[in-house]
Amino acid sequence: MTQVVVLVGAGSIGQAIARRVSAGKTLLLADLRDENARAAANTLKDAGFDVRTATVDVSSRESVEALVVTATALGEVTGLIQAAGVSPSQAPIETILKVDLRGTALLLEAFGTVIAEGGSGVVISSQSGHRMGPLTLEQNRLLATAPADTLLDLPFLQPGEVKDTLHAYQLSKRGNGLRVQAEAVRWGRRGARINTISPGIVITPLANDELNGPRGEGYRKMIESSVAKRAGTPDEIANVAALLMGPDGAFITGSDFLIDGGTTATFWFGDQS
Repeated sequence: MTQVVVLVGAGSIGQAIARRVSAGKTLLLADLRDENARAAANTLKDAGFDVRTATVDVSSRESVEALVVTATALGEVTGLIQAAGVSPSQAPIETILKVDLRGTALLLEAFGTVIAEGGSGVVISSQSGHRMGPLTLEQNRLLATAPADTLLDLPFLQPGEVKDTLHAYQLSKRGNGLRVQAEAVRWGRRGARINTISPGIVITPLANDELNGPRGEGYRKMIESSVAKRAGTPDEIANVAALLMGPDGAFITGSDFLIDGGTTATFWFGDQS
């Protein structure tokens, strides 16, 4: 049977991962905007990949379930790359929570019911999930296990509780890591694995929006003060994703991998002498 890898989000990181893990398989590339999906698909087709496209709104259960139907009609779903999201400078609080938090939960829930034995997935989260103070054990549990359809009803995600778009983004990315831990147990019952990668500043169109937005100065300071003293590249993220999704990562599931050039280390401990 044809093996299918589903890439959600046509951005640079998702495409770089797809190049590593979808050779010889059918790649279903889905994005909110059809023109984005088709442009990315054309690039990958020119590089020899078998690519199909679809549109998806990850904040909509109906849209996500339709994507599952499309994917399973192509063959056996052996891989999921969740690389869709919006940044703090791109959207209001409500949209960030709907897309980055609930959207990821919907995708993991829906594809967790069809992922093939031996299959694997990776969620692209963010270092921002590591830059927020600790939540309570109950908040952690709810972010990890609350049904996707009621996730945004949690008291600490209500208007007035979420301070600004950055706080919404941090909560979403913290939630991604916790959700993946919980989903790893469910995926494991099907013999499949799921992990999270939390990149730092990686040069993509999204990162450029941030660098040129109201938080641009802060982003540049993060790069300058980091251990690596540079931004990352999509290929560096894809190298780790390929390990996690391939046979060499068979013992890794429910884990989060922080790849940020030491930015988070500097954030928490950089002032020590």
